Amino acid sequence: MTYRTYKERKELRVKDRKGFTLWLTGLSGAGKTTLATRLATELRARGVRIEILDGDEVRTNLSKGLGFSKEDRDTNIRRIGYVCRLLSRNGVGTISAAISPYSAIRDEVRLTIEQDRAEFIEVFVKCPIPVLAERDVKGLYKKALAGELKGFTGVSDPYEEPLAPDVVVETDRESVEFSLGRILLYLEQRGLIPNSDPGKPRSMRPVISEPWRKHAPRRSAVRVNRRGRSLSLLRRLFLERR
Repeated sequence: MTYRTYKERKELRVKDRKGFTLWLTGLSGAGKTTLATRLATELRARGVRIEILDGDEVRTNLSKGLGFSKEDRDTNIRRIGYVCRLLSRNGVGTISAAISPYSAIRDEVRLTIEQDRAEFIEVFVKCPIPVLAERDVKGLYKKALAGELKGFTGVSDPYEEPLAPDVVVETDRESVEFSLGRILLYLEQRGLIPNSDPGKPRSMRPVISEPWRKHAPRRSAVRVNRRGRSLSLLRRLFLERR
C-alpha cells in the first residue's frame, strides 16, 4: 500500500480538479473587476489555479484596435471566450470580468467551453443605472444620459440581461463580502473548488451596503437569488459553516 503525505494528496486533488470559467457580466461600474480580484485572491489561497481576464486589460493587450461597434464587441468577447476555453480545458479556473452585453455571444462562449467538458458559470453583477451614475467618477453615465456620448452600453447601446444566470449579485444592495461569499458557496456546491478551512471562522459582514441601508424600507425582503431564497436562509447557511 502506498501512503501519501497530506501535501501529496492535496497536489493530486488540485491536479485532478476540473477547470471552469466564471463569467462576470454586468454594466460598466457594477463591480465586476472588484469581485474578480477578490475571488482570485481567495481561490489562490485555497490552492486553485486561477487567471483573470479583465475587459479593460483585454482591450489593451488582446483586442487592441477594436472599436465599439456590435461586430467589434462580439469579436472582443469571442477572443476572451477562446482564452477561457483553452485555460479551462486544461484544468485552470478562469474569471472573465467584461460587460459582454449580448446574450447570444455569451451563450456561444458557454457552448464552446462546455463542449470541452469544462464548466461555465454565469454571474450577473447587477446594479441600476442611477447608482452607477453616482459611482462614476469620470462622468461617463452623465454624458451618456444627456445624449453627449453615443454607443454607451446600457444607455445609448443595448445591454441584454441574462435570463437565467447561475448566480445574481446585487452590488447596490449587498456588501462586497456577501456577494463574494455567495459566489464561493455556489462554486463549492458545484464541486469546483475546495471548501474553506472548517477550522477558520467565517465572519459575517452586513449584507446590505450602507448607502442602500439608508433608503431601504424596513418591511421589504431582499431576495438574493433567482430561486427566491430569503436573506435569513442565506445567513443560516453561512453561519452553519463556522
